[in-house]
Amino acid sequence: MNANKSKIDIRSLSLETLQQHFTAMGEKAFRAKQVYEWLWKKSCFSFEDMSNISKELRKKLSDNFVINHIVINNSQFSADKTIKNSFKLHDTHLIEGVLIPTTERMTACVSSQVGCSLTCKFCATGYMDRKRNLNPDEIYDQVVLLSQQAQQNYGIPLTNIVYMGMGEPLLNYANVLKSIERITADDGLNMAAKRITVSTAGIAKMIKKLGDDNVKFNLALSLHAANDTKRNEIMPINEQNSLKALAEALKYYYNKTKNAVTYEYIVFHNFNDELQDAMELAKFCKHLPCKVNIIEYNPISFADFINAGEDKIESFAAYLRKQGIITNVRRSRGKDIDAACGQLAVKDKAAAATV
Repeated sequence: MNANKSKIDIRSLSLETLQQHFTAMGEKAFRAKQVYEWLWKKSCFSFEDMSNISKELRKKLSDNFVINHIVINNSQFSADKTIKNSFKLHDTHLIEGVLIPTTERMTACVSSQVGCSLTCKFCATGYMDRKRNLNPDEIYDQVVLLSQQAQQNYGIPLTNIVYMGMGEPLLNYANVLKSIERITADDGLNMAAKRITVSTAGIAKMIKKLGDDNVKFNLALSLHAANDTKRNEIMPINEQNSLKALAEALKYYYNKTKNAVTYEYIVFHNFNDELQDAMELAKFCKHLPCKVNIIEYNPISFADFINAGEDKIESFAAYLRKQGIITNVRRSRGKDIDAACGQLAVKDKAAAATV
């Protein structure tokens, strides 16, 4: 571990910077492009596996650089075929990522931070401290490992990626966008940006920045209440990012990108499950083209919330549909292994203690 501290994290370098390093080592610049392709297109985690590179150059690479790849620490398999993984990072921190197979798609749910600095009352990750942001390559590696898992277990390639795991993606803005650039690039994983969704608890100024950067991926807002008093209660981030501020930021984002937004809404029993709540949500939806995903709540030991009854959820969805709002009711996956939405929190205490 100590020997690696003096080495350069090779995946932190742009192709141009890598070429400069190669020239300084007395190597041809085109060799850097070959190595870059091994790193990002072929997802190679070892210099030794770069078969079209000479042994001498592989030795130089090993002496000067390191590939700080993540590894699967543990995997749990749900009865519904969902697979939850804890991933170990190079500095021994642990994060979680989930492979979610359904009849229509194969989705990788990835994390963007070690823990989370937000304190949403219904989310297990919100009860953890944020240790640090993930680097672009650490997010990329989750996609690679979950893709391999999809092929090995189900013989089906990944179709979608959601940034809905641990952490708030827009508080790790630069690294998240860099990871998506590598995932979608021709010389990367070459996945379509429209297959990627970034979910945010709602950071107004960063939503505007997404518009300025004219991003091509999908944006989802974790809303859960269209009433400031209620949203403040369950999502303290709303106190600095009110619904009015979010609506303005989302309109700005839409005017720049023309991308419709998805609102995620958990219907909690006796909290936000009445007709008045549905009316407030419908009003909020009028700001710009959008759809609503009603999400089943997955109870956690830290909080007292429970899911609304089936009849309440169905009548809630029916009201929104009558207002002309595209509304889907999403059933939870992987609840039996704490892999469902809002349940991600590293529980391997022995491993976490080494962090």
